[in-house]
Amino acid sequence: MTEAKPAVPTPAQENIWVSLGCNIIVPSLILIQGSKFMAKEAALLVALAFPVVYFFYDLSKRKKYNFISILGFVSILLTGGIGLLALPRVWMIVKETAIPLIIGLAVLLSLKTRWPLVRTLLYNDRVIHVGKVDEGLEAQGTRADFERLLATTNRLLAAAFFLSAVLNFLLASWIFQSEPPTADEIGRMTAWSFPVIMVPCMAVMMVAIFRLMNGLPKLTGLELEEIFVGAKKEE
Repeated sequence: MTEAKPAVPTPAQENIWVSLGCNIIVPSLILIQGSKFMAKEAALLVALAFPVVYFFYDLSKRKKYNFISILGFVSILLTGGIGLLALPRVWMIVKETAIPLIIGLAVLLSLKTRWPLVRTLLYNDRVIHVGKVDEGLEAQGTRADFERLLATTNRLLAAAFFLSAVLNFLLASWIFQSEPPTADEIGRMTAWSFPVIMVPCMAVMMVAIFRLMNGLPKLTGLELEEIFVGAKKEE
C-alpha cells in the first residue's frame, strides 16, 4: 500500500491592508502631521520605524522577501535619510524618479536570465498547473510562441515602471518646492508616489494575465480550468 504523503503546510499569506497601512499610510500621516506634536527629526524617525518593523515581522512570519515590503522599506529609508540630512530638493526628485526606473531596468534585464519576472510571478504552481501546460506546449509544438508571449508581457511590465518614473518625476517636481523639502512635502509625496507606481503596474499586470488567459488555451489546447489553479468550469 502506498503511504500517503504528509500535507504540505500552506504558507502564511500577507494581509495587503496591514502592509499598506504599515508601509505607506501610517508613515505618510506621521510625516504630514507628526511635526505638529514633535520635532521634525523625531517625526521622520517614528515614521521610519513602521516599515522597518513590518519588514522584519513579515520576513520572520513568511520566511521570504516580499517585493512590496522591500520597496516600501527602501523608499521610506531613503526619504527619511534625505529629510534628516536636509538635502536639496533635487535629491528628493532624483530618489522618487530612480526607484521605478531601476525596477523597470531590472525587469528588462531579467529577460536575459532563465527566469524573467513575469515567469516568476505568473508561471508557477500557485497560479498555473505548470505540468499540464508544459505537456500541452510540447504536444502542440508551441513552446517558442509561449516564450514570446512571456517576453512581450515582461516588456509591458517594464514599460509600466518607466511610465511611473516619468509620472513620479513630474509629481515630485510639483510637490517639492522648499529648500530643503519640508516634512509636509515628504509626507504628501510618500502618500502619492505609491499610487502613481502601483496603478499603472497593476493595470499592466491585469493585461498580462488577460493575455495569458487568452493565449494559453490556444497554445496548449487546454481549457482554462485545466490551466489555472482554482478555475472552475462554467455550468
